[in-house]
Formats: sequence, structure tokens, C-alpha cells
Amino acid sequence: MLANTIPVPLRSQSLSPSGGGVAHGFFSRSGGVSRGIYRGLNVGRGSKDDPDSVEENRRRVAAYFGAGPDRLASLHQVHSADVVTVSAPHVGARPQADGIVTSTPGLIVCVLTADCGPVLFADANAGVVAAAHAGWKGALTGILEETIAAMEAAGARRSNIAAVLGPTISQENYEVGPEFLDRFVEADADNTRWFRPSVQSGHAMFDLDGYIVDRLQRAGVAAHSLKICTYADEERFFSYRRTTHRGEADYGRQISAIMLENG
Repeated sequence: MLANTIPVPLRSQSLSPSGGGVAHGFFSRSGGVSRGIYRGLNVGRGSKDDPDSVEENRRRVAAYFGAGPDRLASLHQVHSADVVTVSAPHVGARPQADGIVTSTPGLIVCVLTADCGPVLFADANAGVVAAAHAGWKGALTGILEETIAAMEAAGARRSNIAAVLGPTISQENYEVGPEFLDRFVEADADNTRWFRPSVQSGHAMFDLDGYIVDRLQRAGVAAHSLKICTYADEERFFSYRRTTHRGEADYGRQISAIMLENG
């Protein structure tokens, strides 16, 4: 396989320490074969992209991990707080959930995003990794905490878990209406700190990035964000909100994935 067919993702040292054992990547649009509005590494089977291009892009992602595409374990994401623990790739329909945990070496667990927060987790000592799709609804209703709990059930120790938030829409580009703000304040009055006024009356700008990292840290894990905005960086990332603002018919999805290495 030619080296230039394998995409190079963003990474964090906290997830893959020098001792090895964990491979991961927050993939961008770079390194794929899709064209048009899906240009690059679109892995979204739910998009209207050419299916052959999507499958080739998924093969390239798996190749980065030294594996075949059949080792990619993904989800039917539904903006929930539901988590599954897996030991083998899915056969048939993907489970409806937004968090996925494994302690099986060679199995690549992943989530797809296009503005929502992709969070990768690892307890390298225990040999447990996870991925979570954290949009505003999932984050508010507990997807992060539920993923951590599922990791503990698989043998991880909360104090040893590292969590990293990948490319996510930034506060500068995330305007929300008053009913959105009300929902967060009803859940916790302190949530007002994640909003600042918008230029549009009655609206606010929401800091999803900061909110996710804060919930992770309050849950007792070491967490940080890559601080990269999907909306602002069209060259590297797909963005649902950018597509909506432009009135485009569809959008691509980027993938964030993590795997325990064999041996």
C-alpha cells in the first residue's frame, strides 16, 4: 500500500504515551478520495456521497491503524447518553448509541462528527479505550459520564483515564436561541458561564468546547481540548452548521478513532 494513501490525523500525547499500547487519531478532510461538497476523507455512510468513495476513505482510516476496514466499530449516533461495550466488529445494524468502549486489542472504536465534539478516552494501564460523540444534547444528558462509567465497568480506573476533545465548533460560531439557553440553565444555573451575548437580540453564543472539557474534568478524568474549530476551518473540516448557513444539500463527516495495539 502506498504511503500517500494513508491519512495523517491529529494526535495527542496524553492518549498515546511514550510507552505505547494505544493508537489514535482525530482525522480531518485530508487524505481522502471524495469530491465536491464531500471533498476529502468523508467517512459518512449516511451522507449522499458516492458509496465507493466512502468505503475507500474508511479503508484508508483503518490502514492508518494497520488494520482492515472490518475492524472499524462505529455507531448509529442518535444524540443520546447511551454507551455500548464491544469486543468484536458489529455484524448487521450498528447499535444506536453515542459512546463506544472496548478492551479488545486491534478493534478500532470511533465516532463521526461535523461540529459536535469527538472525545477519545484511554486508560493505557488497564487497556481500555473509548470514543464518544458529544453534541450539546448528549453532553447535557450525560454521554461523557456514562462513557467513563462503562470504561470503569470494563476495568479502567477513573484516575488513570485521559480524555481529549477533538475538532469541535467554537463559541465564536455557535449561535443559539433563548430556548437553548433556558434548557441549560434549568439543568444547572452555573451553566450561564458557557454563554455570551450574541449580536442578535435574545440569542447567545455557546461554548460547547469549554462545556465538554469542564464536564470531563468534573467527572474526575484528565481532559483537554485540541481547541480547533470545525466551522472556521473549511479546508480541514466538515461542518454541519456551515453547510446549513450556505443552504448546501448535504455535508461530509470526519472520524475520530482509537485502538488498543496488539502486544
